[in-house]
Amino acid sequence: MNIKKDDTILVIKGKDRGKTGKVISVDPKSDKLIVEGRNIYKCHVKPSNKYPQGGIIEKSMPIRRENAAVVCPGCNKATRVKVSGQGNDKRRICNKCKESLDAVK
Repeated sequence: MNIKKDDTILVIKGKDRGKTGKVISVDPKSDKLIVEGRNIYKCHVKPSNKYPQGGIIEKSMPIRRENAAVVCPGCNKATRVKVSGQGNDKRRICNKCKESLDAVK
């Protein structure tokens, strides 16, 4: 999966099309990701320890990976991701400006 946690993505399909957000979590098994402030739905919950009042809460729901594109921090545009390098030295690279998408550790 070419999208990782803390990446900025652009939603390219669905009700939030054209909006950007930060990835909170990624599930590679189901090929879905949760984006902060995007794809929000309202859930009715009973009173519990977590929600003592109960009621209606807003919850971010998963987005399929195909419906999101990575935004390059260098050129600030949605781009495809290329992987370069071998072994443990693999890096994700912006297809437009050829800049690295991974933060240097």
